Amino acid sequence: MATVASSGISALQKERAFFFYMALAVVVTVLAGFGFFFAIGASSIYSPWWVHLHAASMMTWVALFLTQTFLVYRGNVTAHRTLGPIAAGWSAWIVVLGFVITAMDVRTHRVPPFFQPNYFLMMDWLNMVAFGGLVLAAVRLRNRAPDWHKRLMLGAMLNLISVAWGRLTLPFIFDERGIWLVMAILLVGYFGVAMLYDKRTRGAVHPAYFWGAGALVGWVSVSFAIAWTPPVLALTKSLGG
Repeated sequence: MATVASSGISALQKERAFFFYMALAVVVTVLAGFGFFFAIGASSIYSPWWVHLHAASMMTWVALFLTQTFLVYRGNVTAHRTLGPIAAGWSAWIVVLGFVITAMDVRTHRVPPFFQPNYFLMMDWLNMVAFGGLVLAAVRLRNRAPDWHKRLMLGAMLNLISVAWGRLTLPFIFDERGIWLVMAILLVGYFGVAMLYDKRTRGAVHPAYFWGAGALVGWVSVSFAIAWTPPVLALTKSLGG
């Protein structure tokens, strides 16, 4: 029995380490994407105040996500649960802010040149819906299904960092269809790695990853499907896009 218990603890710690390393990969991706935009002059410290508010809010969220995974990795589950309500509240703030900032970008003609305003509006809004839905599901399952909780939270973050990969790829493609490349990178390079880890350690891929990956495919596909419909074009025009 002692041998089985020790093996179980070892496996759990390895899984916690994996999620922490995935969180580090998320942080590196975010820093690379937004750092690249500063390096090429696409972002500036002279941007409007709401851009800085959005950047600060997003970086705070990324820091919270990394902190939460680190606390579990170190075995401090109590602190993780104490910080949980703050992280959940901040995720809601991110969703609300995402809707508002995207609309303000369209209104003030600050849409990146490789996006049509109507597509940019739908892409960002639907990304926020996917992120918010995955986080909400993760929060509701935090106690009775921690295996779902951690994977849904990772899936939410992988959907969110599409904006970072967009900054790394779209300037070279210069077309909103480049988002399909971003989707492929996230599916193979992040979801694929997580699924492979599950397959090797658990014998099967956890279904939570299919929800996270499905949300990614869903909002990318729906964005293209509805962005050029009359209601969306009318909405974009009303916002000044």
